Amino acid sequence: MDDWLWMTAADLGRGIADGRVNPVALTDTYLAAIDDHAEAGRIYARTTPDRARAEAKAAADRAASGRRLSLLDGVPISWKDLFDSAGTATESGSKLLEGRIPERDATVLRNATSAGLVCLGKTHLSELAFSGLGLNPMTATPPCVNDAGAVPGGSSSGAAASVAFGLAAAGIGSDTGGSVRIPAAWNDLVGLKTTHGRLSLTGAVPLCDRFDTVGPLCRSVEDAALLMAVMEGKTAPDLRGATLDGARLMALTTGAMDDIRDTPLDGFNNAIKSLQAAGATVDTVDLPFVDDMLALSPLLYAPEAYGIWKDVIEAAPEKMYPPILERFRGGAEVSAADYVAAWRKLDGFRQQWAEATAGYDAVVIPTAPNLPPDAARLMSDDTYYVTENLLTLRNTRIGNLLGNCSLTLPTGVPSTGILLMAPPTAEERLLRLSFAAEATLS
Repeated sequence: MDDWLWMTAADLGRGIADGRVNPVALTDTYLAAIDDHAEAGRIYARTTPDRARAEAKAAADRAASGRRLSLLDGVPISWKDLFDSAGTATESGSKLLEGRIPERDATVLRNATSAGLVCLGKTHLSELAFSGLGLNPMTATPPCVNDAGAVPGGSSSGAAASVAFGLAAAGIGSDTGGSVRIPAAWNDLVGLKTTHGRLSLTGAVPLCDRFDTVGPLCRSVEDAALLMAVMEGKTAPDLRGATLDGARLMALTTGAMDDIRDTPLDGFNNAIKSLQAAGATVDTVDLPFVDDMLALSPLLYAPEAYGIWKDVIEAAPEKMYPPILERFRGGAEVSAADYVAAWRKLDGFRQQWAEATAGYDAVVIPTAPNLPPDAARLMSDDTYYVTENLLTLRNTRIGNLLGNCSLTLPTGVPSTGILLMAPPTAEERLLRLSFAAEATLS
């Protein structure tokens, strides 16, 4: 049964369908693994064993009578602790929200439950989801699967760790500036950032309403497609027959390749060679306006985040880790006029991007230009903290600013990823292309 802990969610679902896997035994196996894991307390903020076993029993009954609700009916997954779960605390990694117990599930959790998925519990995250590092001294910093002394990436840090350490078949996270894709890349997983607005944010604790998105961290592109579908309440795209033969890819150089470290660059270059060998054409392109677009970030993120959280933060600022508090408070320094002007500029850059990339199936860049930083040094070296945090989120933030969909794949080099970006609402096309890329890279 321990083999179940390392299977994809889709393969577990197929095992349930043909009787090889019992949902109750599967859920008990995961719960036992969590109980026995030395780092589980740094990964799960809290588990929901009673709920999980009840949902697993219902899934087993449905499987026995041929009434399964979806391919993933009976598969246990984790949820980032900013998705509301009825009767269970949802605290968004912050002492400010300690003891917050919602009355109903978030919409995406409710939809997943309606498709038969089993909720194992809630995973740790960066404080109020406002960091790409995954460092959280106020609650817990989950481990990185490739480096015991490093941070795992954030803000969906526990979501990634729950999958990477075999404590969930998949994890659901949120992505505002890279919070699904960074921890996925640093823990050798697949991570999907959906188009802003495609998946419901109702019942999700916000960071920035205009950038927040929901997405899965998982073992395969197939899992990503299935999980997006169940959270949306729709049918998953058909990935059969996907190919890279004839695909046109743009390798963006502007911004994304600046200050990149050797290992992420090696992983990216190796991945590009594999895609080309499989029939894809890759054009290297410079789009100078991307640097100007990235420069808008301080005018957009912190003002909205602070506007949402100002009253709660200032009522008890001592409950926050000082660098995160400082980052939020930076939003107070931006005027309303500058914020509005920045959004108008961003709308123009989005149009420029659409025109420049129209002839390509996807744009590809390294998911992160750096490797997971050392956790202890982040705590003691302020300059290192600021430099690594900003560098970590730079590449992924391109997709958030554009409002598009994007997916990170492992390159085969530990803790490095290749990021594929497609236009807004083009998830089906992106998933098919990524499915073909995954087969090549693996």
